Amino acid sequence: MSTTTEALTSDPPPFELSEEDVAQLAEELLTYHAQFAGLFFRREQKEWALKYLEGLLLPDHGKSVETLALSVEGGNVRNMQQFIGAGAWEDEGILDKHAELVAESLGEAGCVLIVDGSEFPKKGNYSAGVARQWCGIRGKIDNCQAAVFVAYASERGRTLLDRRLYLPEEWFQASSRDRWQRCGIAEGTPFRTKPQLAWEMIERINNSGVLPFTWVTCDETFGNNPEFLERLERAEIRYLADVPVSTRVWLERPETRIPPSKGKGRPPSRARLAPGAPQPIRVDELAVQLPRRAWRKHRVKDGEKGPIQARFAFVRAVAVRDKLPGPELWVVFRRSLGASPELKVFISDAPADTLRRELVRVSGMRWPIETCFEEAKGELGMDEYQTRSWRGWHHHMTLVILAHHFVVRLKLRLKKGHRRLRSRKPASC
Repeated sequence: MSTTTEALTSDPPPFELSEEDVAQLAEELLTYHAQFAGLFFRREQKEWALKYLEGLLLPDHGKSVETLALSVEGGNVRNMQQFIGAGAWEDEGILDKHAELVAESLGEAGCVLIVDGSEFPKKGNYSAGVARQWCGIRGKIDNCQAAVFVAYASERGRTLLDRRLYLPEEWFQASSRDRWQRCGIAEGTPFRTKPQLAWEMIERINNSGVLPFTWVTCDETFGNNPEFLERLERAEIRYLADVPVSTRVWLERPETRIPPSKGKGRPPSRARLAPGAPQPIRVDELAVQLPRRAWRKHRVKDGEKGPIQARFAFVRAVAVRDKLPGPELWVVFRRSLGASPELKVFISDAPADTLRRELVRVSGMRWPIETCFEEAKGELGMDEYQTRSWRGWHHHMTLVILAHHFVVRLKLRLKKGHRRLRSRKPASC
């Protein structure tokens, strides 16, 4: 994994295609699809994959399986439903090849892996993983499927890399066994939290060595999970993670001791805080205590209406892990400008000599995955699938990911940079 810290200073090419661009789609898509064709087991699967990609890329058109099948030459609704919902083709090799192509088109030092969740509202109880849970597009607890995605961002552009559907704990109750069978969920599929799903994807990407990246960024769902952060630390992966303002840290490493034996039973072996050791402090309380001179205005990134700026402060601290001192971290405070400033807090395992401007840059690098969701949902039918099966959900998302990167590659090749994406409908992450 690269450790170079190049600045990502400019917005990547916009996503939309002109009529002239669309005219080149057919030939470009055949070339693109050929790089994955050998990973399908049967000739029919290769053909339906191409047709599905064609349908996803059609502008101003519905993206349900039925609509896709009827919109492409030679389409067949039943065959396309079979291909997506039950087709015995594996996604892993296709996504591995996808990562190689992303490295060719977008890869460079200083890049960022971005972890985020996305939800898909659903009716009924028989879509894989559906439950009443937090639904971002509705802004409340609602019936939906929830998933975890990883995206890749560089100065050249951004695209999605991988996806995992989350199975809520209620799906592991005996009363849900019939739903497992209906959705084709493999027996023995283990329960995984969202941070665990995220780590599985990051570990796979990191171990492959195909994609150069320097940072992992994530929101509070992952940044507030010590197990997830510890796995990144053990793998020597640098992260900058959002955390709640209630997060606690020590400003200096407190003393710990192994308590003396009481003479009965097994002697203690686990260290504890020494008597009189200071208690950790909440990061929002720490922010209030910082002197005014600690806060400096920095440009986070360039926006459509000019530079986006905020005030930052930086503190070296000691993490709290299982009520004991953990590793040394950066605590990065970002306060928005204006009459009612909002405080955001990040923690990072970056070395003590990391440049402040690099921490500032990475603090603004969660937006590319939000843009990927907007593009994939607004233009490529990410949220318009109708399959209920476990396999079908992953198949659909794999092909949406390929379609998204296809457009990113095409725009880079055409070097178009003057238009903005116009979605067919509003989309939320």
